[in-house]
Amino acid sequence: MVDSESFSAPEIFDSLPYHDDDLTKFPFLKEKVEKELAREPKPPSTLHPRVPPAYQLFTKNPLLHAELERIESHKPFPPLDTTRYQLPPPTSVPATDEEWKASLDNARAQLEHQRLRQTNLTLLQTYGANSWRVHNYLVEASAKQVEKALEDLKKLTEDVNRDRKNFQTKTGAQLIVLETRWTELISSVLQIEMANVAMDVEINRLNQREAELADML
Repeated sequence: MVDSESFSAPEIFDSLPYHDDDLTKFPFLKEKVEKELAREPKPPSTLHPRVPPAYQLFTKNPLLHAELERIESHKPFPPLDTTRYQLPPPTSVPATDEEWKASLDNARAQLEHQRLRQTNLTLLQTYGANSWRVHNYLVEASAKQVEKALEDLKKLTEDVNRDRKNFQTKTGAQLIVLETRWTELISSVLQIEMANVAMDVEINRLNQREAELADML
């Protein structure tokens, strides 16, 4: 069964904002419009059933999902853990074997971290420049595409507004001509009706005069 709503008649708006200037000519109309707008009911708190639910981001990535929730709640970024960059000795004196083992494991982790940093810096110095140039080229190309799309959209918007203004201005001029013609026709009809009333009065007067003359004979 075909949904009847898909064949519903389109909405027709009779507003010509580029032509109608009644609110400018008659300020009291603007006050009435504002009062009517104030009386309008507030928008519903719930969305329309046809509005799809909000899309949930990062449902498969708990870390990114938690970070998104932190940003949405305007919570500060947690401070960095700097203990990994330190070499604290055992706190107790004399230290136990477990404390010395923990300190030694931390030192080994720090040494491995520094080694990885040195390796990454070497790779960056070797391949980073070209990789960064390629990245900049891709970013610039993407930026140019977005700017071109923006310019095309602006031009399309200007064309639509220009066509709408021209259409409304032309239609407004036609409405003025039709309204003037309508006023003239209404005036003509009123004049004809007044002439008919005057003719009826004259006919009644002549009939009465004819009757009076007939009685006198």
